[in-house]
Amino acid sequence: MLQRQLGNMRIHRIIEWDEPNFDPLAFFPQTTREDWEPHQQWLDPVTGYLTLPMQAYLVRTRHHTILVDTCIGDHKKRQGGIIPPNWHMTTGGILLKNLAAAGVQPEDVDYVMCTHLHTDHVGWNTRLVNGRWIPTFPNARYIMSRLELEGWLAIHAKDPREHLLDSVLPVVEAGQAELVTHDYALDDEVWLEPTPGHTPDHVSVHLASNGRHALITGDMIHSPVQCMELDWVPRPDFDPVLAGQTRRAFLERHCDTDTLICATPFPSPSFGHIMPYDDVFQYKYEDESEA
Repeated sequence: MLQRQLGNMRIHRIIEWDEPNFDPLAFFPQTTREDWEPHQQWLDPVTGYLTLPMQAYLVRTRHHTILVDTCIGDHKKRQGGIIPPNWHMTTGGILLKNLAAAGVQPEDVDYVMCTHLHTDHVGWNTRLVNGRWIPTFPNARYIMSRLELEGWLAIHAKDPREHLLDSVLPVVEAGQAELVTHDYALDDEVWLEPTPGHTPDHVSVHLASNGRHALITGDMIHSPVQCMELDWVPRPDFDPVLAGQTRRAFLERHCDTDTLICATPFPSPSFGHIMPYDDVFQYKYEDESEA
């Protein structure tokens, strides 16, 4: 399922990568193989790896064409830590091809909304042209949390980060970044919700149309297994305690409601709902017939 109608707006999944890519013991370093035994359905049967798709969400409202996050990008140096080797110096243009398949060219995008500024969410913010990084979406305003950017610049001053140089700062320098607070509203259909902890000022994107609601999560939660294992902490979380509190509050708030969850890192088909399960939660994927 690549798209979903929400009232008068259409939500599309724009996938850049959707294969097993993370060692679960490295991604959740406090876990053991025994911990994963009850959760084998979330692991690839061949590799034993987690599938965390690299995908953006394209939102088409009556007024705007919006892209939420921009994945890995091409020609970007991406190495080290738990970064999969196939992120490094890609050249396939996959996200732009899939965006075109959804009927949208880069110049059609009005807003790029950044849930946070991690490497795998800002890559296609820019593209390489004649040796320079320029904004991929020439007519777009790039919505970023001011506190998120300031937090990353403080980190960058002590420990330089390649992705800020090639995917974030060129957008700022081009004058296309709109630095906002984490409760910013584009209009009465699209607004940010603070979901802190994963990064200095992580946000999710709330959508509303004709009484229907959806939430694009960003990396506030990474895997359906975290609905049941509330204490599992992914390695990339900036503030693990705060991130855990945010996830629990999110699960409690949206449990057993009709809010459509567009879970950015969840395996396909990604769209679903939070449901109760004993004293924790579970993620119920939507059927194709519900699209």
